[in-house]
Amino acid sequence: MADPGKRSLPQCFGQLEKVFPMGDRGLRQTPEVCMGCIHKTDCLRQAMSGTGGLNVKEEMVRRGEKAGAIGFLERWSKKKKLHRQKKKFGEKNEISKRS
Repeated sequence: MADPGKRSLPQCFGQLEKVFPMGDRGLRQTPEVCMGCIHKTDCLRQAMSGTGGLNVKEEMVRRGEKAGAIGFLERWSKKKKLHRQKKKFGEKNEISKRS
């Protein structure tokens, strides 16, 4: 039996391409419809917690480099960290698939 005090989550909860889609200018932005949602913070946090979130962070590193906001060593360091996180995330998924 469902907890009557617990609110149900919207269908779009945690779906990166719905709650943080790529905009017309090549930048990601949260849609207006999400601004009034009581779940927006947890939803975006959930969406960014998977490999999609790591891809968004890679996009940010590329944009920073292209704009000249970060140098070679900082870019290399961030990309290395993201690569390790992806590898670790992939290993977790393999273990959960075996279980």
